[in-house]
Amino acid sequence: MSTYQEVVTWLFDQVPNYQHQGGVAYKPGLERISELAECMGNPQKTFKIIHVAGTNGKGSVSHILANAFAENGYKTGLFTSPHIKDFRERIKINGTYISEDAVVDFVEEFKSDFIRINPSFFEITTAMAFKTFADHDCDIAIIETGLGGRLDSTNIVIPELSIITNIGLDHTAFLGNTLGEIALEKAGIIKNKIPVVIGDIDPSLRSIFEDKANGCHAEIVFSQDQPQWVIKSDLLGDYQQRNLHTAKAALDLLKVSWGLNEEKIINSFLTIREGVKLVGRMQTINEKPLILVDAAHNVAGIKSLVCGLNKFEYKSLHIIYGAANDKEWREILSLFPKDAHLHLASFDSKRSVTTAEFITVNEKSDYNAKVYESPIDALNYCKTVAHEDDLVLICGSFYLIERLL
Repeated sequence: MSTYQEVVTWLFDQVPNYQHQGGVAYKPGLERISELAECMGNPQKTFKIIHVAGTNGKGSVSHILANAFAENGYKTGLFTSPHIKDFRERIKINGTYISEDAVVDFVEEFKSDFIRINPSFFEITTAMAFKTFADHDCDIAIIETGLGGRLDSTNIVIPELSIITNIGLDHTAFLGNTLGEIALEKAGIIKNKIPVVIGDIDPSLRSIFEDKANGCHAEIVFSQDQPQWVIKSDLLGDYQQRNLHTAKAALDLLKVSWGLNEEKIINSFLTIREGVKLVGRMQTINEKPLILVDAAHNVAGIKSLVCGLNKFEYKSLHIIYGAANDKEWREILSLFPKDAHLHLASFDSKRSVTTAEFITVNEKSDYNAKVYESPIDALNYCKTVAHEDDLVLICGSFYLIERLL
């Protein structure tokens, strides 16, 4: 019998995974996940599903929805990615992580199938989520896509509702170089006669989703068309209002068929962090000085994050940033406030922007940043120099955040 750590190590070391290896591990297509699911008796057909795609916000929207359904008494599965600290963050039921034993049992039971089919890491974790939610008799599961939508391994599901949170330029090597091309890929989760909610998008993209929905005879709702009142929540950050409105539009669409109670929905928005263990989204890890962690890592996400900083009162702003080398990190550096103290950190991964790269860019700019060999070094320095009324913001790669939580 393997231990949990041995199984997780095997998954990361033996199976192609995007989180560690980047684009070389990306395996688009539905053939392998379909074969895996078939081996398991197609568990994804035994419970109801809400399918969530989008460039940014899909993880937050998924957590918001999961907490609302759990608050209304439903056994609710939640599948998101990537994880930050613990592999089991990816698969939760009513906020509780899948057990270590369940991970071990799943891998040992189907290991020969993995070797034969040669799926990606994400395809294995997708199948694990499907099997877990079926085995635990979940009423409904919120399933977040990985990359894209049309060819994403989660796209073998037939959901109750599809959601596309927003569209931004990310993963352009796989999804397209324009917002329109990326929108078409995300719209690939829209299915015949299955309603779809579209979140915060550029108006120029609206017709893409309308055309796809009309072609599928699917009802389409744009959350931007709904009343934009301030929704009270335990989630910090202005950008979360957009996610909350997208989730609320989805819940309103399902309210009658699922018997969802409006008061319980509103109450669920106040307990998302604790209810479904949402980490890495404007998460407070220290009070004085205030230290916030946010997983914003692409241009659109960083822009939203920076715009929301005016809601905080602070004397000086310190930003700790690290990035994967396939992101638009040079452009992101230009988005940070000019008066911020910038701290650039590499991390232990071949996908990390190196200290040498940060130093070169820093020397050719007016950032006047400090560069560190590790995120821990950057955080320790900030704790030393920051005053009690300063704000320290940690953002960028999930890898960076993993080292600091």
